[in-house]
Amino acid sequence: MPRILAIEDDETTAQEIVAELSRRGFDVEWAADGRNGLVRAVSGDFDAVTLDRMLPHVDGLTIVSVMRNTGINVPVLMISALTEVDERVRGLRAGGDDYLTKPFASEEMAARLEVLLRRARIQARETVLRVQDLELDLVTREVRRGGREIALMPTEFKLLEFLMRNSGAVLTRTMIFEAIWGYHFDPGTNLIDVHLSRLRRKVDPPGSEPLIKTIRGSGYALNASF
Repeated sequence: MPRILAIEDDETTAQEIVAELSRRGFDVEWAADGRNGLVRAVSGDFDAVTLDRMLPHVDGLTIVSVMRNTGINVPVLMISALTEVDERVRGLRAGGDDYLTKPFASEEMAARLEVLLRRARIQARETVLRVQDLELDLVTREVRRGGREIALMPTEFKLLEFLMRNSGAVLTRTMIFEAIWGYHFDPGTNLIDVHLSRLRRKVDPPGSEPLIKTIRGSGYALNASF
C-alpha cells in the first residue's frame, strides 16, 4: 500500500485529499503546516507527496528543494492557487514532478498522483536504456554507442534520456521544453536546436546511422522510420 504525505494548511482541502486517496487504497498522513511537513518529508518514509505551494512557517518551494538536495526523489505533486505560468515553472524547477492548480477535482488529483507513482515504479526497474547500439546507464551516467563511450553534459544526458524513453514517438518542442526545462510552452528560443545539434554531433558521428531525426513541422524523434 503506497504511503502518501499530504502537506496542506487548508483543512477542507486536506480532508478532500485524504478522503479521495484513502478511498483508492492509499495510506495517507496529513501535515498541516510547512515546518511539520518538512520534517516528515525528509524522513524518507513516503512513496509520494502532495505539497501545497503556500504554507505557514516553511513554503512548498523550500520543502521540495530540501527534499531534492538531500537525495529524496519520491514524486511530488505541487498544489497551488497560484495559476501564473511563472509560478508553475518555479514549482517544477524547484523539484516538483507535476503542478495542479486550485480549485481542483479530487479525481484529477488522484489520477495525477497515480501516474507519478506508476512512472516512478517503471523508472526504478530500469537501469539501462537501449536503442539499437546506443546505451544509456541511469546509475553510472555513462552513454555508449557501438561500445564507444560518449561524454555528455548534464542537459544533454537528460535530453537523450527523454528521447530514448520515448523512442519512436514524435516529440514536439513544447513536450521537450516541459520535460527538460519545465516550460509548459515553447518560449520561441533556439535552446532546443542548440542542445540537439550538440547531442547529434556526439550520438550520430559521420559514418553512423542517424538516430536523432527532425520531423519537419512536428518535432523530433529517436530511431523513427519517417
